[in-house]
Amino acid sequence: MKVTDLTHVIYSDMPVFPGTEQPVFKKANTLKNDGFQENKITMYSHTGTHIDAPAHMLSNGLYLDDLDVEHFIGKATILDFSNEKISLIDLNTLKPYEEKIRNVEFIIIKTGWSDYWGDEKYYKDFPSLSEKAAEWLLEFDLKGIGIDAISIDDINSTTFEVHKILLSKEIIIIENLTNLDSISKEYFTLSIMPLKNKKADGSPVRAISIENI
Repeated sequence: MKVTDLTHVIYSDMPVFPGTEQPVFKKANTLKNDGFQENKITMYSHTGTHIDAPAHMLSNGLYLDDLDVEHFIGKATILDFSNEKISLIDLNTLKPYEEKIRNVEFIIIKTGWSDYWGDEKYYKDFPSLSEKAAEWLLEFDLKGIGIDAISIDDINSTTFEVHKILLSKEIIIIENLTNLDSISKEYFTLSIMPLKNKKADGSPVRAISIENI
């Protein structure tokens, strides 16, 4: 069995979605003064590698804590577009992968954009999913869709239609994945367990892949 971490480390000056405050880590207790260490962490629920609940975008959508724990683990595959110069992953781009998508519960869209993590380019021109492609994906029995970029919508979107289409069928969205080159198998188990807090519209996750070797 091979386990791979697909998660960006959370730190104080890390990339966040434009307009979002960066996380704050404050030393609350120390070994010297208190005999134990403890940090106070302040951050948004969509910081770093994270998942979006339907309630993130939909007024009647479920929160993460409304979903069964099995919704956060399952069979996955990668659709690799990292060597293609495309700005929009549309229906024609996805159609050749139809049988592969039908075989899994999670798909990960690999764009190669995690290479720009920490650079200004990370926020610009990354490939995103088209609305028609998102609508087509509703035909499959998917639990979630991930991407190694800051959003599955175009960065300039103000309506986030792709989010809303996918979340309408409780297909959770995983953003800011990384280290996808380390996965060698066509199919693997993906685990994206969120924090279990009440009315969670989203949550940072420790995303891992598990491969049988």
